[in-house]
Amino acid sequence: MRKRPIVAGLVSGQALPRMFQIRQKFKRERILPEEIPAAIENLLREEKFSSQIKPGMQIAITAGSRGIANVALITKCIAGFVKKMGAHPFVVPAMGSHGGATAEGQAAILHSYGITEEYIGCPIYSSMEVKKIGVNEEGMDVYIDRYAAEADGIIVSCRVKPHTAFRGPFESGIMKMMAIGLGKQHGAEVCHEAGFGQMAKYVPMFGKAILEQAPVLFAVATIENAYDETAKLAAVNADEVALLEPQLLKEAAANMPRILVEECDVLVVDQIGKNFSGDGMDPNITGTFCSPYATGGIKSQRVCVLDLSPQTHGNGIGLGYASATTQRVFGKLDLAAMYPNAITCTVLGGVRIPIVMESDREAIQVCVQTCNGIDKANPRIVRIPNSLHIEHIMLSESYYDAVKGHPDIEILSKPEYLPFDGDGNLW
Repeated sequence: MRKRPIVAGLVSGQALPRMFQIRQKFKRERILPEEIPAAIENLLREEKFSSQIKPGMQIAITAGSRGIANVALITKCIAGFVKKMGAHPFVVPAMGSHGGATAEGQAAILHSYGITEEYIGCPIYSSMEVKKIGVNEEGMDVYIDRYAAEADGIIVSCRVKPHTAFRGPFESGIMKMMAIGLGKQHGAEVCHEAGFGQMAKYVPMFGKAILEQAPVLFAVATIENAYDETAKLAAVNADEVALLEPQLLKEAAANMPRILVEECDVLVVDQIGKNFSGDGMDPNITGTFCSPYATGGIKSQRVCVLDLSPQTHGNGIGLGYASATTQRVFGKLDLAAMYPNAITCTVLGGVRIPIVMESDREAIQVCVQTCNGIDKANPRIVRIPNSLHIEHIMLSESYYDAVKGHPDIEILSKPEYLPFDGDGNLW
């Protein structure tokens, strides 16, 4: 893109404030990686789970597209237990339309998380082909991944977490992993067709139909703490999902981190990506919701996105909820990776492209300058590395005195000006 001196000149006079580093403190119950194999062994050794796995059975294990803590290790441990029982495990990607809605793209996502056949010790069968297993209570056809449908048993491995676009007793978790993840492109389209306002109805409706008509044995669900660490592992039998998943969701919500200042003028997000959130940046943190059916996160006038994560492979979904971004982000966008997800979920806002500025400094400047009714000489700016890791963040000088006595905030530095290089990008 050619230089735009006139545009740059319009914001060049906007001064940026000094910033200081803080550490946010959250509760930190966790299971260390070295403790995970024994934890899963102890869960699955219980009779009601172990007795369902018979020698010679073909067992499908789901793996999703989210950046779940220790996901490769958890998958490996489940597969290892299945083998120990004399059965034959294999992994299926359960990620709806993600990965560009292709088998190759979904396998590549698993590989990027370390879920490879060599590491987990069993085959990975990636396909977009689905098979009808029955109908739900409203007579709608129910389809799931063909390999899973034809297996002797299915183990649903997933994370339970508040959703980014709707609220209900079943959000991101076991039911959704079955209804949308195992449903592939078809299942994702059907569940999203009526919009997020109906998602709290359709996710459990399709999920319950799959529990009744597919060979689902049980689920292994993980809950994470505010530091993106495994906080809890739970095994949930197929006939317990409807009862127990809402309880797990409440636990997950209680473990969620948040930005401890409630409002800002400009939120600066260093990176967005599918590895941080299905929405690129988790609106439960950033307040950038794609629908009116969920609320929360910090309240801001402007959101500035500086970069994409390498792990998102050009999928910049969520960028559309930013006010401004950089030429660096624009150059990395892979529209073929972005658009299938947006079209499938019927929400196009996340793939819109905001104002594009040449550098980090200009992107932040244009956000500050276009805020209304603020003190532009002393704006309230919050800077986070991404929406998943918010222990260490930065605040502008206007917050300094206000957070000094906060019991869950530790000030780590004095206010200093942001270090931009000669091109106006942050070091």
